[in-house]
Amino acid sequence: MWVDYEKTLLFFSMSDSCFYVSSLSLHKKHLLFFVMFFILYFSTCAGTTTTSSISSDARGNMTDHFALLALKSKIQRDPNGALNSWNHSLHHCHWEGITCGHRHKRVVLIDLSSRGLVGTISPYIGNLTFLHYIILHNNSLAGSIPAQIGLLLRLSDLSLYQNSLTGAIPVTLSKCLHLEYLDISENNLVGRFPQELSSLSMLKGLYIHSNNLKGPIFRTIQNFTSLEFLSGSFNSFEGTVPETIGQLKNLSFIAFGSNHLTGMVPPSIYNLSYLTVLSFHYNQLHGSLPTNIASTLPRLSILNLGGNQFSGPLPVSLSNLSSLTRLELRKNRFKGKVSMNLRRLKHLQTLLINHNHLGSGDADDLKFVASLVNCSELTVLDVSSNYFGGVLPKSMVNLSTRIRSLGFDNNMLSGEVPVGMSHLFNLVLLNLCGNQLTGTIPTDIGKLHNLGRLDFSSNRLTGTIPESLGNLSKLSELQLYANLLEGTIPVSLGNCQYINFLIMTQNQLTGTIPKELFEGLTNLVELGLAQNHLEGPLPFEVSKQLSLVGLDISNNKLSGKVQSGLASCVSLLYLYMQGNFFHGPIPSSLSFLKSMQELDLSLNKLSGHIPGYFSKFNLTYLNLSYNDFDGEVPVDGIFANESAVSLMGNAKLCGGIFELHLPRCTRKEATKKKLSLKLKLIISCGCAFIGVAILFSLYWIHHKKKQDLSLTRSYFREPFLKVSYNMLLKATDGFSTSNLLGTGTFGSVFKGMLEPNQMVVAVKVLKLQQQGASRSFLKECEALRNIRHRNLVRIITACSSIDFQGNDFKALLYEFLHGGSLESWLHADNSNEILEVGKLTLLQRVNIALDLACALNYLHHGCENSIVHRDLKPSNVLLDNDMVAHVGDFGLARFLPQSSYPNQSSSAGVKGTIGYAAPEYGLGADASTAGDVYSFGILLLEMMTGKRPTDEAFIEGLNLHTYVKIALPDNVMQIVDPSLLDNINYAVSDTRFHREATSAQRMNYMVSVMEIGMACTMESAQDRMSITDAYIKLQSIKAIILRGR
Repeated sequence: MWVDYEKTLLFFSMSDSCFYVSSLSLHKKHLLFFVMFFILYFSTCAGTTTTSSISSDARGNMTDHFALLALKSKIQRDPNGALNSWNHSLHHCHWEGITCGHRHKRVVLIDLSSRGLVGTISPYIGNLTFLHYIILHNNSLAGSIPAQIGLLLRLSDLSLYQNSLTGAIPVTLSKCLHLEYLDISENNLVGRFPQELSSLSMLKGLYIHSNNLKGPIFRTIQNFTSLEFLSGSFNSFEGTVPETIGQLKNLSFIAFGSNHLTGMVPPSIYNLSYLTVLSFHYNQLHGSLPTNIASTLPRLSILNLGGNQFSGPLPVSLSNLSSLTRLELRKNRFKGKVSMNLRRLKHLQTLLINHNHLGSGDADDLKFVASLVNCSELTVLDVSSNYFGGVLPKSMVNLSTRIRSLGFDNNMLSGEVPVGMSHLFNLVLLNLCGNQLTGTIPTDIGKLHNLGRLDFSSNRLTGTIPESLGNLSKLSELQLYANLLEGTIPVSLGNCQYINFLIMTQNQLTGTIPKELFEGLTNLVELGLAQNHLEGPLPFEVSKQLSLVGLDISNNKLSGKVQSGLASCVSLLYLYMQGNFFHGPIPSSLSFLKSMQELDLSLNKLSGHIPGYFSKFNLTYLNLSYNDFDGEVPVDGIFANESAVSLMGNAKLCGGIFELHLPRCTRKEATKKKLSLKLKLIISCGCAFIGVAILFSLYWIHHKKKQDLSLTRSYFREPFLKVSYNMLLKATDGFSTSNLLGTGTFGSVFKGMLEPNQMVVAVKVLKLQQQGASRSFLKECEALRNIRHRNLVRIITACSSIDFQGNDFKALLYEFLHGGSLESWLHADNSNEILEVGKLTLLQRVNIALDLACALNYLHHGCENSIVHRDLKPSNVLLDNDMVAHVGDFGLARFLPQSSYPNQSSSAGVKGTIGYAAPEYGLGADASTAGDVYSFGILLLEMMTGKRPTDEAFIEGLNLHTYVKIALPDNVMQIVDPSLLDNINYAVSDTRFHREATSAQRMNYMVSVMEIGMACTMESAQDRMSITDAYIKLQSIKAIILRGR
C-alpha cells in the first residue's frame, strides 16, 4: 500500500479530545490502510499508561512518524542507504539519525549529517514540534530553507552548512526563541540578513559565511546579547562595521573577511576582552592598530586584517599576545621598523606581513627574525615586498623545523644565501627573488626533499647551478632567471620529474641543452633558457613535452634546423627562438601547433617560403624578420594585421597586404610556383602509392607467417608472461569475493598475486556464457596488442585455456593500479576501498582530464588505425599512486579505418553505457571518435558537478548537459561538486602557499573547464570539440591555475 505523503495535508490536533487527518487527495483504500495502521500503532504505544495519555502520546507519535516520511519523500538520492530503516516495520524512534525523548517518545533530534543526501527539505519538518536539534550539514540539499522551521519553538540547534540551499534566510526563524546555534554557512543563500532575527537573544553561534548575502551588517546586532561566535566572511556585505558590535561582551569570534566593508574598525571592538579571533581580511577598511592591543585583547589567537588599507606602525604590544597563532597583516600600508621581540609568541604558526611599506633599508631591519627562533610551531613566514634592508639573516636556518614556507622576496636584502638551509627539512616554498643577494647557491639546498617551489631569480648570484638540485624530487617550480650563473645546465635536473616551470633566462650559461632534461621532465609547462650562451641544436627529445605551453630559447648561440619534433608539443602557445643561428626552412610538421598565439623566429638564418598554415593559426604576434625567406606572403589570417606581424629584413619576400610595403610578385614567379606545386603533388602521390603497396605486401607476408601461432602469442608482440588457469586460481585465492574488484557486462575483475615473484595484477575473467563475451575478449586483445601509452592501463598477458570442469576459460591480466577507480573517488557509494572520497582538488581533476584527453588523442590520432574506446566512464578510469589516470576496459573498442564522424546507421551492438554513450548511438550510428569525445565531455562535467549523468534529478528532458548549461556562467557555484568547495583553498596547488586565487578566479577556472565539457557534449557530433582542442584548452587552464593568475 502506498500513500502520497506530499499530496496529503497531514495535521494532528494538539487537543486531548480529538484526532483527525485532513486529506485533499487520500484515496479510500489508502484511508482504510491509514486507519488500520493507526489502530496497530495505537496498540503498540499503549503500554500501561492511562487512556488519555495514550491518546496524546500516540497522536504525537503519528505526527512525527508521517512528518519524517514526508522528509524522506523529498530525498532524491541516498547513496549510503541512511534512510533505508525509515519505514513502517520499525518504530521511528529507532530509525537511523533519529533520537526521541525518553518521556513522550517524540522526535527531539535529526542527525543526517555527511550522508551524501540529495534533495530538498520538506516543509513538513515544521510538524516535528518537539525538535531541539536539526543536523543536516555536509549533504547536497537544495531548494530554500522551509519557513515552517519557524514553528519549531523548542529548536536550539539548526545546522545546515555545506549544502546547496538557495533563497533568502526565512524571517520565521525569529520565532525560534530558544535557538542557540544557527549554522547556514557554505550555501548559496541570497538577500539581506533579516533584522527580525535580532529577537534571538539566546543565540550563541551565528555562522552565515560563504553565501551570497548582501547589504549592511545588521544594525540591531546588539540584541544578540548571548552571542559568542559571529562568522560572516565570504559574502557581499557592504557599508561600515557597526559600532554596536562592541556591546556584545561575550563575543570570542568575529570574522567578516572577503566582503565589501569600508570605514574603520570601531574602537569598541578592540575592547572585547574575550575575543580570540578577529578577522576582517580583504575589505576596504583603513585606520591604524591601537598601541595597547595586547592589553585590550589579551586572549587573541588569530588576528587577520590582510588585504585592507591599514596604515601606521605595527604596535610593539603585539609581541605580548602570548596566545597568538596567526598574525596576518599582509597587503596593507603599514610602515616603519618591525621593533617587536617575538620570543613570547611560542604558539605562533603563521606570520604574514608581506606587501606593506615596512623597513627602511637599514642593516638591522630584519633583527626581529632572530627572535622567531623560539617560535617552535612556526610554519609560515612571509616578509616579502617591503623595504627591508641589510643582510639576509643567518638566523633563518635556525627557525622551527616545522616551517614550510619562507618568503623574503622583493626587498633590499644583500649578502649570501646562508649555508645550513637543509636544517629546514619540511620546507615546501623558499622564495628569495628580487633582492641583491650575491655568492653561490648552497649545495645543501638539494637536501630539502619536500621543496616544491624554489625562487632565487633577480639577484646577483654567481657560480654554477648545483647538481644537488636534481635531488629535489617534489620540485614543481625552479626560478633562477636574471642572475650571473655560469657553467652548464645540470643533467641531474632531469630527475625532477614534476617540474612545471623551469626558468633560467638571463644568465651566463654555456654548453648545450641536455637531451636528458627533456627525457626526465614530462610535466613541463614553461621552459625559459633565453639570454644565455647556449650552443648546439634543440634536442629532438623536446617532442616529449606534451604539456609545454611556453618555450623561450631566444638570444643564445643555438644552431641547426628548427626542430620538427616541436610538432608533438601540441599545447604550445608561446614559442620564442629569435636571436640564434637556426637555418633551413620552417618544417611543415609545425602545422600541428594550431593553438600557437605568439611565435618569434626573427634574427636567424631561416630560408624558404613562409608556411601558409600560419594564416590558419590564431596568432596574435608573429615575427619572422631578419631571415632569408623568399616567395609570396599570405594575405589572410595574421598576415592581414600589419601591426601583429613583422617581416622586415627578408629581401626576397613579395606580395602580402599593402601596409607591409613589400614588392609585388611577378606573374612568372607565381606560375613557376604553381607548376612546382603540381609536380610535387604528382611525385608525392606516386611515392605514396608505391609505399602503400610495399607496406601492404609486407603486411600480408607477415600475417601469413603468423597464422599458426596461438591466440595470446599473436596478440602480444613483446615477450609475455605465460599463465595457466591453475596459476590464476591460486593468485586470486580461488577467485574469492574478497579479491573481487568489480564486475561488468562481460566479466569480473579480481586482484591477484602471481608466484613466484609476487607480482600484483588485476585479472579480468570473461563471462563466456554472456553473449558477446568472447567477441569482447578478441576485441580487447586486438586493441591492446599494438598500443602503448602512459595513460592506458598496461596489459601484461592473456590466458585462453579450460578450467577444471573442462569449460572454456579466458582472462586478461593487467597491471594493478593502487589508486582505485575514478568512480570510487567521485562517488562514495561504489567504493570498495577506503579512499579519501570526494577530496580531489580542482588541479587534480584538471590533471585527470588531461590524462584522459591525452589517452583519447593517442587512440584517435596516434595509432596506425584510429581506435574508438566506446565505453569511457569513471569506473573504466584507474588512478595510480601519483594520481595519474589510466584508461582501461577495451572490450567494446573498435578500429576506425575511415571517417571519425558518424554519418550512417549501423547494426553494431552495444556502444557504451547509458548516460555516457553519444546520443547518435541510440539512433544506430557507427562508432566514432566523436562518440568518445561525448563520453569524455560527460565525464568532465561529472567530475566538476559530482553528479552522474543518470542522476535521478535528471527527468523531463533535463540531463547533465542542460543542467550545466542553465547554470553557466553566473550560477556555477550552485552546481559545482560540494567537495570542491570544501578544499577550495587548496584547489590551486598544494605547493604554492600564499598565491591564493580570488573567488572570482576560482569560479572562472571551473567555468572554463565546464565550457570544455559543454563543447564536447553537443548533441550533433559535427558540432563537438575535437579531443585535441580539448586537450590544448585544458592544458592552458592548468597553466593559468599553476600561475595563480
